[in-house]
Amino acid sequence: MLATPVPDPGIRAPAVAAPADGTATAEVAPAAVPVIALEDVARRYAVGHGVVEALVDVDFRVGPGEFVVVLGPSGSGKTTLLNLIGALDTPTEGRITIAGRPLHGMSRGQLAEIRRHTVAFIFQAFNLFPSLTALENVRFGADVAGRPDADAVARATLVDVGLGDRLEHFPAALSGGEQQRVAVARALATGNPILLADEPTGELDFRTGVAILELLHRQSHDGRAVLVVTHNREISRVADRVVELSSGRIVRDGPPRGGRADVADLHW
Repeated sequence: MLATPVPDPGIRAPAVAAPADGTATAEVAPAAVPVIALEDVARRYAVGHGVVEALVDVDFRVGPGEFVVVLGPSGSGKTTLLNLIGALDTPTEGRITIAGRPLHGMSRGQLAEIRRHTVAFIFQAFNLFPSLTALENVRFGADVAGRPDADAVARATLVDVGLGDRLEHFPAALSGGEQQRVAVARALATGNPILLADEPTGELDFRTGVAILELLHRQSHDGRAVLVVTHNREISRVADRVVELSSGRIVRDGPPRGGRADVADLHW
């Protein structure tokens, strides 16, 4: 029997502002403008004498503060979708708007600006600099995003992910799970309003994975748009919305099947 997970006490989620006390009558806020919008997006690749359709007629939106999971098996187009949203690739057809800015027609410099100041990536392959310490890797992310307090932010974020005692360790001296946590910390340290995560728990043990999911969930509570791609259906249970991909097409976009669960209720 699987035990109820207990979040790792070494990983601290950022504080969330207390809700309003409800004593005053609040007006209903207008619907938020989406920070991610895809309209009829397709991505095709030429392979030999043929064409691979990685994405077909993809249309969806993500608002600020939403926690969205893109779910699908290997080869369904999840990573391609993430690369398009993160301005690492361009669509064959369709329109992508990020934080109100259409990506179509942007110069390479303008796309780089989106990557520096608007989106933050947690890469499945970590993409850490082997010659930099954990602290230097995370500080690099904060520096690129233009954080004036980059060193302090990097140190605090590494403490948040439970690596306060690994600041001066190089990636080769860290386990796979610890390297993944450095990658998470680097993305969080940017402070960018859109967080894109490619299998962020893939190299983590269950207990640490649950704690990292809780940390990511708190980011959405603080107003960031969080988009997680995974093949793990259990992770999708904690999402506000689940976008299911199959062979490059969206086959479902809605709340988690069976209703939304708390992070503490997950098992895998």
